[in-house]
Amino acid sequence: MPPMPMSPSARAALCAAALLAAAASPAHADGGGAAWSVAPAAGGGTRPAKDGRPYFYAEGTPGTVLQDTVTVTNPGPEPRTVSLRGADAANTGSGALSVTPAKGAPKDTGAWITFAKRQVKVPPRTRAEVPFTVTVPTGALPGDHPGAIVASGGGRTVGVRLHLRVGGPTLAALTVERVKVDKGTGRITYDLVNRGNTVLTPRLAVHAEGIFGTLVDRAPRTLPVELLPGRRVSLTEPWPDAPALDSVDVRLTVTAPGGARAEASGSARFVPWSAVAGGTALLVALAGGAFHLVRRRRRGPDEPEREAEPQEPQGGTRELARTGTGTGEGL
Repeated sequence: MPPMPMSPSARAALCAAALLAAAASPAHADGGGAAWSVAPAAGGGTRPAKDGRPYFYAEGTPGTVLQDTVTVTNPGPEPRTVSLRGADAANTGSGALSVTPAKGAPKDTGAWITFAKRQVKVPPRTRAEVPFTVTVPTGALPGDHPGAIVASGGGRTVGVRLHLRVGGPTLAALTVERVKVDKGTGRITYDLVNRGNTVLTPRLAVHAEGIFGTLVDRAPRTLPVELLPGRRVSLTEPWPDAPALDSVDVRLTVTAPGGARAEASGSARFVPWSAVAGGTALLVALAGGAFHLVRRRRRGPDEPEREAEPQEPQGGTRELARTGTGTGEGL
C-alpha cells in the first residue's frame, strides 16, 4: 500500500476536509519558518520498521485492541501545540482520497482511534511521542478499513495514513459501469465500483472497433486511483484521435490484484452533421433544378404552361367545389 504524504495543495484541502495520497514520506507542515512533522514512530505497530514507516499499518481480528505511536517533531525555535484526531478515508467522485472533516463524525476507523493526548505541546527542537489505540469492534466487517491520523497546529493541517485490515475472508471484486463515448470531445467516461472488501489498484485496457477495423488497442495500464471498498468513482479516458465518421464499439477491461476483473462496452456513431446537412441541401437543389428542366423540355421552349380546365359531368350539370369550404354550389 503506497504512503500518503501531503502536497501543499492537499494540505490546503485538508483544512476543508480533504486528505490526498502522494509519494512515500512523512507529513510536514510549515509554521513560523520551521517545518514540523508528523510520522509513525519507528519500531511500532503490527509491522514495525527500524528505518521508519511511511504510514501506519495495523491488523487484527474483531474485538482486539491494537496499539501504536505517532511522533510529532518540532525543529523550530518556538514551542508548537498540535491537535490530533482520527479520520475515515474515502474516495471523492473522481477517485482522489479524502478524509472526514474536523466537524464531521467518523463512523469507521477514525471512530476507533483513541489518543493518550488529543493535544500535545512540543518544546523547541524536540519531538513528542503520543501513544494511541485502535479498538476493532466485535461486529467489524473483514477486509480493509482505511483511515488517517490528522494533525493541526499553527494554521496548518497534515495527515498520515492508517491502513487497517480486519481479519477474516477477503474478496477482490469490481464492476465497470455506465461506459459512454463523448462524441463532442472524443473522451470515454465510465464508473468503477469496488464490490469487494479490499483496497484495489485497478489496471485499464481499452479496445475500440470501427466499421473498417480496430481503432484503439491500448495495453493495460495502472490507473492513478486507490479504490476503497464499497466506493464508486467516475473516470475519463482521453481519445484525442477519435474518428470523424464511423460507428464504434468500445470495450473496457479492468483488472486488479487479487483476481478482480470486469468488462463493459459502449457504442457511438460519429457523424459530421454539418457536412451532412450541407450535402443534403445541395442534393435537394440539384434535384429541383433537374425536375424543372425536364418539365420545360416536355412542353417545348416557347410553349406556355396551360391551366387545367374543369371537366363537365355527363349529366349536363357542372359543379364547382369552393376550396377550403367543403361545400359545392350547383350552376
